[in-house]
Amino acid sequence: MNATVLIVQTLINFINIYLLLIFIRILLSWFQTAEWAYSAMAFLSPITDPYLNIFRSIIPPLGGLDLSPILAILALQFISSMLTQVPSVIM
Repeated sequence: MNATVLIVQTLINFINIYLLLIFIRILLSWFQTAEWAYSAMAFLSPITDPYLNIFRSIIPPLGGLDLSPILAILALQFISSMLTQVPSVIM
């Protein structure tokens, strides 16, 4: 296996895991008053908020509704789809 293919596959796996963390954070934000959700959010916020804040500066929350995760997820999916093309171009 080529080293470039290994790096690309690792990046794709990282993006997929990060997408999962963002989805979990979004779901937990619906249960902010629950103590179990608060502790999970305290763990996930430092991991996901730096990336989400990039998109919050582009699309500020509208009336308490934060649409930045949608744009953040679309960007990660776009990057992931571009990375899946790399192994076929290299070989």
